[in-house]
Amino acid sequence: MTIREALEKADKLKPNQFEDAEKVRWLNDLDTMIMADIIDTHEGAELVTFDGYDEDTDADTELLVPSPYSDIYLHYLFAQIDFNNAEYTRYNNAISMFNSKYIDFAAHYNRTHLPLQPNSITLE
Repeated sequence: MTIREALEKADKLKPNQFEDAEKVRWLNDLDTMIMADIIDTHEGAELVTFDGYDEDTDADTELLVPSPYSDIYLHYLFAQIDFNNAEYTRYNNAISMFNSKYIDFAAHYNRTHLPLQPNSITLE
């Protein structure tokens, strides 16, 4: 899913008053967390390019989480929209969906990528 696709789908499914630049910052926050908590803790992290997103980032930039887990971005955007609109019941529902999808993606990543072994002993 690209930044553009995430923004368009979120706006279509949950019309809101927030600027795209704000939603891009939310996507940046999420991918920064995914990079630090999941990708950087596994082998092959150096192959993943992530320099962050801002309002000047190309809208066709691919987000880090691939399909079929990419709806994580929509749930995160929905949660942020609801939270910032002080719609806390809706926020709780959206963040619960997000957390479920985040756990699903993390479990998938853990199954398909070897974790780093910083405390391993090398025999010479």
